[in-house]
Amino acid sequence: MRQPPVNMIARDAIKAWKITAAIYVAVLWLATLAIAIISYHYTLSYWFVSIAILISGLSTYLAVFLFPEIRWRRWRYEVFDQEIYIQHGILIVSRTLVPMIRVQHVDTKQGPILRNFRLASVTISTAATTHEIPALLEEDASELRDRISALARVDEDDV
Repeated sequence: MRQPPVNMIARDAIKAWKITAAIYVAVLWLATLAIAIISYHYTLSYWFVSIAILISGLSTYLAVFLFPEIRWRRWRYEVFDQEIYIQHGILIVSRTLVPMIRVQHVDTKQGPILRNFRLASVTISTAATTHEIPALLEEDASELRDRISALARVDEDDV
């Protein structure tokens, strides 16, 4: 059996993922507040509010505090001359090999949260799909993009 990839993504990915999750969970808490207001005005059962609070609290714990750390530990990648090896997943671990000969283009992208931590993601496009290596340091992402591009170019010349 093949060994897991050796490279990990940047540790600051945990902070970026926690902020992103907090934004999504805030929307859930606003919905919970709306349910509480509706229940108060229309004298509905408080079970609705209790269930909404339970779901919001559990979602906050999982999405903001638990999953980002586990997700960071599982995310690994490695670039070889002939392929890119990507491993990720919390419950279902996905191991993907992307042949260099199939790489069509490589991009780096950066949203406002990643930019705040000087992180960027590398996206690798093939004819069938797009693969992403998230939250690398900006310099590492640029070097990885250039390296994959150079290796993919060499492979196309060999064919």
